[in-house]
Amino acid sequence: MAVPKRRHSNSRTGKRRAHHAKKAKQLSFCPKCSTSTLQHVVCEKCGYYMGRVIVESEET
Repeated sequence: MAVPKRRHSNSRTGKRRAHHAKKAKQLSFCPKCSTSTLQHVVCEKCGYYMGRVIVESEET
């Protein structure tokens, strides 16, 4: 079984993990009620998704 002869330095490890940082979530605006929602997710306020009402809300 292959085992490293020497340990990697902290800078070398950091270079490998340079792309592991967290990224901001993709937000879009609901075309019906214009609240910000996550992409590809039903709007929590009005239940609207992909041009139709998926979840009936109590407000309407």
